[in-house]
Amino acid sequence: MKTQIYFVLGPTASGKSKFALSLAKKLNGEIINADSMQIYKELSILTARPTIHDQKKINHHLYGFVKGDIRFNVQKWCEEASTKINYLIDKNITPILVGGTGLYIESLINGMVSIPFIPEKVKKESEKMILKIGKENFFNLVKEHDVDAMKNIPPNDIQRIRRIWEVNFFTKKKFSEWKQNKNKKLINLGDYKILLFLPERKENYKRVDNRTHLMMKNGAIEEVENLLKLNYNYSLPIMKAHGVPEIQSYLNNEVSIEECISKIQQVTRNYVKRQHTWWKSSNLNIFKKFDQFPDEIDIKSINLDQN
Repeated sequence: MKTQIYFVLGPTASGKSKFALSLAKKLNGEIINADSMQIYKELSILTARPTIHDQKKINHHLYGFVKGDIRFNVQKWCEEASTKINYLIDKNITPILVGGTGLYIESLINGMVSIPFIPEKVKKESEKMILKIGKENFFNLVKEHDVDAMKNIPPNDIQRIRRIWEVNFFTKKKFSEWKQNKNKKLINLGDYKILLFLPERKENYKRVDNRTHLMMKNGAIEEVENLLKLNYNYSLPIMKAHGVPEIQSYLNNEVSIEECISKIQQVTRNYVKRQHTWWKSSNLNIFKKFDQFPDEIDIKSINLDQN
């Protein structure tokens, strides 16, 4: 019998990691990270990485394995995840992928368009451009040049907008034209099942607010202090992780601790809102969709064999 692959997906602070532990115990499984920030070595508290205690209970993979000065991307993650999935399947262990980064999951399942590697100097050029003309003008500039690529991309999704500009600038070919190429699959997933958790959004916001207070209590400020000592370039993804810019502002005496906490909660809630929107509009084949938080569900009652 072929080993089943499971995806436990949903927005930030919805309890996916705890549920995945229970699922792994039930299915002789191991957990693979599918969160774009939990990959970074230097951030464990702010990214709510599974605790050492939980990682001792069940083997976890692709957590905290990348240094923050490396600009990791979706292709690199897909390659790493594919390797781990095959490794576990060869040992008859159930791979359980857990996270909320929709682009990672979609790319792993549907494949990726092969786009040339973009040099670091081009990424720095896009950052300079934004500082020079502002985010709104940058958004309009990219949209004017490649309207097809910019469909359904909001002005605040600056990472994707930069990606489109960088590809257009470096390759002299529109991002939308690259996307017309046939997707290249890195792995044949075979039989997989997606468990998607989309609980009531306002309750999700409350969990975000509570978790922020817990993170601050558990050493988030010290974690950012240690990160800043490494003098990483501010354009790197790790430096934009929720909580890092806000705590840096607090450390620079630009905001009070109360304002710092409030801002972290706000940016995280905004992200959760975008996650809810993304998952609701996703065309992935969802096996089971839940409107409850995972910790409110008795895993024994879920019929995972249902077709």
